[in-house]
Amino acid sequence: MREHQSEVKAPAALDRLRTSAHRLGSGTYSANRGNRIDMTATSSAGTTDGDLAYQAAILQGVSRTFALTIPQLPAGLRDVVGNAYLLCRITDTIEDEPALSAARKQALAERFVEVVAGRAAPEGFAHDLGAGLSPSTTASEHDLVANTARVLRITHGFEATQREALARCVRIMAGGMAEFQLRATPAGLDDLPHLDRYCYHVAGVVGEMLTELFCDYSAEIDAHRDELLRLAVSFGQGLQMTNILKDVWDDHRRGACWLPRDVFRDAGFDLRTLSEDRHDPRFAAGMVTLIGIARGHLANALRYTLLIPARESGIRRHCLWALGMAALTLRRIHAAPRFRTGAEVKISRRSVRAVALVTSSLVRSNLALTLLFKALTRGLPPAATTPAADKQTAPAGRKRKNLDSIPDAS
Repeated sequence: MREHQSEVKAPAALDRLRTSAHRLGSGTYSANRGNRIDMTATSSAGTTDGDLAYQAAILQGVSRTFALTIPQLPAGLRDVVGNAYLLCRITDTIEDEPALSAARKQALAERFVEVVAGRAAPEGFAHDLGAGLSPSTTASEHDLVANTARVLRITHGFEATQREALARCVRIMAGGMAEFQLRATPAGLDDLPHLDRYCYHVAGVVGEMLTELFCDYSAEIDAHRDELLRLAVSFGQGLQMTNILKDVWDDHRRGACWLPRDVFRDAGFDLRTLSEDRHDPRFAAGMVTLIGIARGHLANALRYTLLIPARESGIRRHCLWALGMAALTLRRIHAAPRFRTGAEVKISRRSVRAVALVTSSLVRSNLALTLLFKALTRGLPPAATTPAADKQTAPAGRKRKNLDSIPDAS
């Protein structure tokens, strides 16, 4: 799912990886399932081994988390999920760029939707977005935007079902981000339903997309499509809420706030008075409520993961590692109510390795994974009510394609 902020700034390492990508030559991988085919041919979309190697390299630069989890996927999913993440990252880069006005962000997001759909050329878009990026955008993200055409060559080589899943995700994400940028305020979001909508547009829709790709990959997974789709949005919201809570003070310094005002009003706190210079127990009480809600969404994420057949251990690991890291982050947030930067509650690399090792050893056992989740979340506040996995409703005028079993937004 979408990460709230970029994690890695490593231009030198990226240059070395990109050089290696260029040296791989002109062979290709199958545009359909990611399996290696004729090393001297190119696909109908013009995808080359160099493009795929660039995709793997840039993923290391823009996301340490997803660079770990995506390689766990089976070969038939790695390339398309990696490509999907980069498309979302470009959309995210538009949203996060402080030098762009809300109107300019909306225009660029709409252009990118056309590019992904194949109705506009990527080169002009990449030039115009790149020219508007400031030094606050990481070197890796600058590089990704400059190489949009390479990413899109891969996108347009996938099967029609996969392309539609990716295009739908970008379309909804870009539309939602534009809406929230125009309505953004340092005083926070209106209420919990408003937070649900925000999380849907930046993360829940990604869960839907991944579910479509998983179901397309496996008939056994597709047998659980309806329930997986109901849980997918909640999975994404659990991850996104964790990032929002972790980054609350970093966002506040940038003049942004994604917390719901009604939760804090119920605790007796007005988000308009939020200040990092003083600790207010009423603000802490609101944070506890949101930690409990996020925990409930992560419980739905576990339900989602356990619906994946045990023999699909790579897909399970991909889900479990993200889930485990989110649970540990919530623990750190809850244990440090006076934290003032995301770095203070960010989990260590040692913790990441522990999550990977333990979940991998238990990956086939539903009982063991359930007990592990209970252990990881012990001590966290419970949600007042269990977050619904299927309460999302579609934005006005927007209709779902191939996802009729659940609504379109939250």
